[in-house]
Amino acid sequence: MRNLRGVWLGRRAYGPVQELQLELREARKAGRIGDTVLFVEHDPVVTLGRGSKAAHLIWSRDALRARGVEVFETGRGGDITLHAPGQLVCYPILDLAPDRCDVRRYVRDLAETMRRVARGFGVDSDRTDKYVGLWVDRQQPSSWAGLEGAREPAKLGAIGVAISRWVTMHGYALNLTTDLELFDLIVPCGISEYGVTSVQQLTGQTPDVFETARSALRVLADVIGAEPIEELSSEPFRHDEYVAERRAL
Repeated sequence: MRNLRGVWLGRRAYGPVQELQLELREARKAGRIGDTVLFVEHDPVVTLGRGSKAAHLIWSRDALRARGVEVFETGRGGDITLHAPGQLVCYPILDLAPDRCDVRRYVRDLAETMRRVARGFGVDSDRTDKYVGLWVDRQQPSSWAGLEGAREPAKLGAIGVAISRWVTMHGYALNLTTDLELFDLIVPCGISEYGVTSVQQLTGQTPDVFETARSALRVLADVIGAEPIEELSSEPFRHDEYVAERRAL
């Protein structure tokens, strides 16, 4: 069975976390670390995937920065998305070899992880054949009848991944108490037909991001057939300690 180490980063800006992912991915490729998953709550940031279109960035980059929203190019798949406080962001650094070398399966696994986490708040959701991510009926959040059967479909979670030599980075973002007005700055994931929602909007609950991350670690481990090495610590990860530890190997 795989072992999975969970790391809580706390609230962080996007840039340093992307650099950390790249470092960890190279360390995973070289076998210096095992499968690791980062959980983080980001400061407001718009990220552009490889498939992003300029028209989907409604506000200019200068206007976004003036509002305190950063803009970053990324190497992940997908279109444009937004991260902000109140959103659980999960970045698995996993070696899918030798038994899980299937990109579609991996994306389904991430959707299933979010689905089970959302279910813990009484929200019934699922992926769709047409769109990547996690979907829910805003009119009936406790019952998902599929995209065609939903009265008001809305996106609850986004997925965007990058895989190099079967080692993953990037991941998923699940809206817990996110300020949904921020999504008006973009066309989220390039989808204009439907809106974006959150657990708070659907249920009135205000989930804590760290406590949700603790649950999400256990769920992801179960979905991919892994065993968490330990419970997620509330003490945010210290990058300088990690670097010193890696250099000592």
